[in-house]
Amino acid sequence: MEIACTILAGGLGTRMGGVRKAFLEVGGVRIIDRLLEACRPLFQEILVSCRKQEGFDLPGVTLVPDTYDARSSLTGIQAGLAACRASHTFVTACDAPFLQTGLVQRLLQQAEPDADVVIPLKDDGYMEPLCAIYSKRCLPHIEAQLAANDYKVLNIFDKVRLKQVPVDLLRPGDPELLSFESVNTPEELEAARKRL
Repeated sequence: MEIACTILAGGLGTRMGGVRKAFLEVGGVRIIDRLLEACRPLFQEILVSCRKQEGFDLPGVTLVPDTYDARSSLTGIQAGLAACRASHTFVTACDAPFLQTGLVQRLLQQAEPDADVVIPLKDDGYMEPLCAIYSKRCLPHIEAQLAANDYKVLNIFDKVRLKQVPVDLLRPGDPELLSFESVNTPEELEAARKRL
């Protein structure tokens, strides 16, 4: 299976005061650069879905503009799937500074050609839609949902073949499951910086 990587970086960063979260630094390194460091060993094709391309001077990375006017994770997933050459893409968000190569590698090992979405399932029953693998077969369902102004990623899951991966299978690559941590607020950013 060919699997690309799509980093979602098209959000407004509203809770962060309107800043572009991909360029925030944690430990003196921009989050986008941290993500690329984690993903480059695993993917030959890496895309960044972004509304504004200024500042994304990233060698070997394809910048993909959103097709839809609305800003949501689902529009970014759609853009990445439509643009990637591979049949599947791993999706992560630009506000996940601690994404671990080991966890992504173990998720990739769970991918199957017939699965439309391969997604981590946490112990509390919550699925992680922004640390998951999506097939191009999801595109018609995503586009129909976007046309209906429904931007909730989880709402496509009952229309596709979903494979849930218990986090215990992923934990050896990320014992503390730091890959799932995101920085959506100044407080979360400060906590991430203190962690380092």
